[in-house]
Order: sequence, then C-alpha cells, then structure tokens
Amino acid sequence: MLVPFESIAHLFSEFEHTAFRLETRRGYASDRQGARYQAFMRGMDPVAEPGNPWHINVREKTAQGARFSRVRIIDEPPTDGQRFLMASATSNAASGENIRVLARSEAVRLELPEYDFWLFDSRTVVRFHIDDQDVTTGVEVTEDPAIVLSACQARDRAWPLAAPTAEVWAQVRSSV
Repeated sequence: MLVPFESIAHLFSEFEHTAFRLETRRGYASDRQGARYQAFMRGMDPVAEPGNPWHINVREKTAQGARFSRVRIIDEPPTDGQRFLMASATSNAASGENIRVLARSEAVRLELPEYDFWLFDSRTVVRFHIDDQDVTTGVEVTEDPAIVLSACQARDRAWPLAAPTAEVWAQVRSSV
C-alpha cells in the first residue's frame, strides 16, 4: 500500500541500530525546487544547514550509537542533480552520516535495484515510488522477509565497492 513519505518520518528517530539508503535517481524534483540547488547551479557551494531537523536527528541518533549510511548511484559523468547531492553531502557527513557513491555501471553489474529505498535495522524496508518528473508520489513500507533480505543483500553488495563521497566529489569538481 502506498502511503505519503511524511507518514514514515517517525522511523528516522525510532530505529535502533542502522538506517541505510540506496539512491538510484539522476535527480530529485525536491532538490531542484530548492534555493540551495538554484545557488549551486549558479556556481555557489551549498550552504551548510546544521540546524536543519534532518541534521539534528542524525546527530542525536549517532550520539546514541546508531548509524546512518547511504550509497548514491551516479552516472559517468554525474548529472547536475548528482553533483548537487555530492556537494551537499558535506553537511550530512558533518552530522554523522556516511555517504558513498557507486558508478551506475557498477550498480548494473551488481544487479542492484533500480528504485530508492531506506532499510531500517535490517528489518523494515521503505521503497520509494517516484514519477518521471522525479517527484516522490509515495512509499511502501514492508517487513516481508524476502523483500528485507533483498534490500540487505543489495546494501551488502554495494557498500564495500562504493567510494567515499568526498573523494569522488573532489575528482568531479576538479574536472568541471
């Protein structure tokens, strides 16, 4: 059943150990609509937002010993949306999130899902439904063992081969 993303917000503060995200999109409408993205497209670095509720929650959860991690799949060369996400990752990392990137060609070789998801404590999967305009239309929440196992396996295949975002961003940035 599809539910609004806002209805799962509690999972980000209630999980106990790990929250993992796989990001597969070439861009997100929510990013493109924001002032930070517009400034980035004019050549300005994204401004850190330490008071952002997301960053506050990440700091609180990581102080309790929980881990936030992501693997972002990027094209070669990265799209504007992917470059923005890499440039913005500094704020997330400063809050305690570990974000890595993986080339799309490698993601295909690893047979990773072609959809975004969050995996909480290796037992709850939140799968995003995103339309052709990169707008999230809703999410599905499941604890189905087969779906959870598939998400865990995707995470375990992607994570060791993904590179720290800062390293990749430094290379990408020097080439533009």
